[in-house]
Amino acid sequence: MRLTGKTAIVTGGASGFGAGIVRKFAAEGARVLVVDINADGAAAMAGEVGNGALSIACNVADGASVAEMAAFAIKEFGQVDILVNNAGITHLPKPMEDVTEDEFDRVFAVNCKSVYLTARALVPHMKAKGGAILNVASTAGLSPRPRLNWYNASKGWMITATKTMAVELALSKLRVNALCPVAGETPLLASFMGEDTPEMRTKFLSTIPLGRFSTPEDMGNAACFLCSDEASMITGVAMEVDGGRCI
Repeated sequence: MRLTGKTAIVTGGASGFGAGIVRKFAAEGARVLVVDINADGAAAMAGEVGNGALSIACNVADGASVAEMAAFAIKEFGQVDILVNNAGITHLPKPMEDVTEDEFDRVFAVNCKSVYLTARALVPHMKAKGGAILNVASTAGLSPRPRLNWYNASKGWMITATKTMAVELALSKLRVNALCPVAGETPLLASFMGEDTPEMRTKFLSTIPLGRFSTPEDMGNAACFLCSDEASMITGVAMEVDGGRCI
């Protein structure tokens, strides 16, 4: 019960890696606010994990929506100890010049602007008692591959943001880290590969030394460690949860 007595916000918490983080946090004693643009999915996840979990619909790329979510969390929890910026999207694999402006704007709004918006809404509150912020980046930000150029760049931005946030917030005892998963069994898998076929899976898995995708459980375990007091001396890291792909 490493998170007993703590409260946590997890964006994109209704499915995929976010759901794995929500389940692990609740199992370890945290009271979780499940945040997702899918209101029904967020409510279902909160109901599944129990332990006083709540849910709220939120567009993390919209400042007013994020401010409303933050106000709700502070009102209901009193104190927010953990913030996980997990919500993310990608464009389909294609030559960089073929990505439309709308696709580019959407990727950077959800993957990058959201980190700014949640920081603006929650960091002043969290500074008072310290805590942990976790940004879910990607191996794409460390070891970029062709045809996902602007997605790669957005995740590289998240890693740099994590490190500079960690430096600035250290005196407030507010730790900031990132997780860098390889692609996993999530709704975005087909988007990363272009198409979800046995052949594409075999080709993709051949690049991962441990021979499997990241799972929501893998992400939940890593997130729990970095957001727990066991990691009290760890800040500014981008931890690879990738089965060795970045080696």
